[in-house]
Amino acid sequence: MSQHMPQSGHDVHTHAHGHGPQGHVHATGFKGWLQELFVPHSHDAADSIDTAMEASSQGVRAVKFSLLGLGATSMFQLVIVLASGSVALLADTVHNFSDALTAVPLWIAFLLGRRATTRTYTYGFGRAEDLAGLFIVAMIALSAVVAAVESIRRFFEPQPVQNLGWVLVAGIVGFAGNELVAIYRIRVGRKIGSAALVADGIHARTDGFTSLAVVGGVIGIWLGFPLADPIVGLLISAAIAVLLWGTVRDIGRRLMDGVDPALTDQLTALVENVAPEGTSSRLRWSGHRLHVEISVPLTGAEPLGQLAQLTDSLEQAVHQAMRNVGLVTVVPRFA
Repeated sequence: MSQHMPQSGHDVHTHAHGHGPQGHVHATGFKGWLQELFVPHSHDAADSIDTAMEASSQGVRAVKFSLLGLGATSMFQLVIVLASGSVALLADTVHNFSDALTAVPLWIAFLLGRRATTRTYTYGFGRAEDLAGLFIVAMIALSAVVAAVESIRRFFEPQPVQNLGWVLVAGIVGFAGNELVAIYRIRVGRKIGSAALVADGIHARTDGFTSLAVVGGVIGIWLGFPLADPIVGLLISAAIAVLLWGTVRDIGRRLMDGVDPALTDQLTALVENVAPEGTSSRLRWSGHRLHVEISVPLTGAEPLGQLAQLTDSLEQAVHQAMRNVGLVTVVPRFA
């Protein structure tokens, strides 16, 4: 069937209005704090972006800021690595470099997402953003391997760590730089509905805490425990591996058209309040836009005006209740 009802003369709306809650359930206490820290989300309707072009522009600005911020942080840390020989700081620096480089494929993906649909890519190029997530996964994995190998080597070939004060400063700078980038990435990612950008923000936040681990290694050496440096390097590698699993899960779900079950429940409840019994619905992400398809059962005896009114009511309800909505397709299904 064609989109909407062709008899009604209406076209499918592709507004990207973003309103209303997403149906999340908040955890409380310490668990809730951790969840909000590493898996943040927003219920604020004002966070949404009203056009796909503006969303892409904000995404591009976010990755530019990330590239400059983390690039500068990594270069500063690299200078301290060369002067000190700290393997823990080396592991943190490698990870920060990899994190900075993840901005490049995201930048390309946001630019591709602006392109108009073609006869080959009839749904546009939003999937490029999800594919960029695969590059992020590869960079995280590579940084974990490099950090682990170098840390293990230092157990067998120990080297003194010099300029401990500067290593301490580099760890603190690494934390501050990553946290600033994380805040910005996550805030923009929430606004435009980009799972890849939010995941990259969580990646940066985790990097910030690994930088604090470098500070712990310095304190351990000051207390007379020189193996603290390679041990911290291994702990950083383990932290990166944990992050890798979560990122693989999130990106893989997007590529398999998976969505948060809370969104599915929200759409189902919304449709039940507007459409006749037996109406079904489904949704999927394409980049940072959420596409919705609603199948309405018909007998064939409904007036054309009634069908058109139902279509408009469903579209309006979806756009008002859900954020980052792209294409809404209402399909009649004749019994």
